[in-house]
Amino acid sequence: MTFQQKLAQARPYPDFDSVPIGGIWRKGRSDKVNRDLNPYTGDVVAEIPQANQDDLDEAYISAANAQPAWAGRLPGERAEVLRRAAVAMEVRRDEIIDWLIRESGSTRIKASLEWEAVHAVMLEAAALPYLVEGRILPADVAGKESRVYRKPVGVVGVISPWNWPMQLTNRSLAPALAVGNAVVVKPASDTPVTGGLLLARIFEEAGLPPGVLSVVVGAGSEIGDAFVQHPIPRVISFTGSTPVGRGVARLAAEASILKRVDLELGGNSPFVILNDADLDQAVEAAVFGKFLHQGQICMIVNRFIVDAAVYEPFLDRFAERVRGLRVGDPDQPDTVVGPIINQRQLQGLQERIKEAQGAGARQMAGGEPEGLVLPPHVFADVTNEMPLAREELFGPIAPVIRAQGERDALSIANDTDYGLSSCVFTQDIERGVRFARHVKAGMTHVNDQPVNDLPFNPFGGEKNSGIGRFNGRWGVEAFTTDHWITIQHAPRPFPPNAEAIKGPWAGG
Repeated sequence: MTFQQKLAQARPYPDFDSVPIGGIWRKGRSDKVNRDLNPYTGDVVAEIPQANQDDLDEAYISAANAQPAWAGRLPGERAEVLRRAAVAMEVRRDEIIDWLIRESGSTRIKASLEWEAVHAVMLEAAALPYLVEGRILPADVAGKESRVYRKPVGVVGVISPWNWPMQLTNRSLAPALAVGNAVVVKPASDTPVTGGLLLARIFEEAGLPPGVLSVVVGAGSEIGDAFVQHPIPRVISFTGSTPVGRGVARLAAEASILKRVDLELGGNSPFVILNDADLDQAVEAAVFGKFLHQGQICMIVNRFIVDAAVYEPFLDRFAERVRGLRVGDPDQPDTVVGPIINQRQLQGLQERIKEAQGAGARQMAGGEPEGLVLPPHVFADVTNEMPLAREELFGPIAPVIRAQGERDALSIANDTDYGLSSCVFTQDIERGVRFARHVKAGMTHVNDQPVNDLPFNPFGGEKNSGIGRFNGRWGVEAFTTDHWITIQHAPRPFPPNAEAIKGPWAGG
């Protein structure tokens, strides 16, 4: 019986009421319980006793003990685990999508896209064991051979957010495993299942050895600092807000043993529309690029910057489309805007709306929330100095800014402390590329919206949007390190220029 045939007979995963630490699923030792809520219905989807620092210590020690044997597996053996994980995802596609809808408030559209992204990363990671390459370097010393070995860093700690929980965990987890590391994951408290526990079941089913992957579900106040500063992990991969990311970088620098950090942080993505843009194309991309997952994506459009020549025509078409979007139950196939993740996030968005109204922005679409569902909002006549344009919104609010020509549009686009993703619309492709190359961001897309994350392509930001890149060879670099080893095949004189030196080095 093939692996896929066995999976086809498998039952849905059991209830998630424990965490995998050191190869054993058990209750966390903290006296706190994570009540995991469906943001649309308010129902409890899981109750998970949380991990404490003893659990965290056990997870890291188990990872360190299991990692050498895992790294010693042949590349094809590690690749096979990743391929099996991809097959498990295929067989359990509906189960995974349902979890994303229930736990993170994903619309069915977004949950399907997230499944595709995670599945693609599994397949990408299956190729990565073969990209860990050493080098032979030329050496200016007679008889010396100079080698560089590439090897896994050892243990990687992954901290992931709640907005694309499965993808933003797996984007670090799968590559780190593929190149021979062990991993400990701390998922967001709002999404412990899709951000960690579900992936642990998938990899367990795929044959990952016990102890190579642990997941600690715990409060940041109890285990957050210790997760970063623990002496075992050599790399911390963090995705989340810029303020928290700064704290992670500081903790890593202050740890007893310095460690590398890979940070994918906040964004303020500009969507630039030049005066020759195809407005119909731009509007369709704008709706998707702003309101996918209720705008709760790091690379989502945060500001629309529109040339004055096409400002009002774009605004009218865009607002009309937005007013017609289906809002509500994320499980319905045509729902575009579902619930905000929690009440705190919703309150922050309502404050931004009041500020915009008080600052004189022209409201073109909106409405009152029902539960945690906030209807999409569009504000015109926004300036780049307003909080609506300066801050990362992380919600279904679209500020539209008028630009006086291409140069002004570029200036506005770059007038931010962030630099994650961006896009520009124009019917002149080379004009778009010239514009893109002057945008101060890690990613810029011509005639497409900014929400793009493809395997084997570098994903990451500039300025306060992060450090490092994910995916493909960039992922290999993130989770491996170089070890320089030389072999002196023939005796050499010491010091190297001894013939030119008088005194004790020359024998008197």
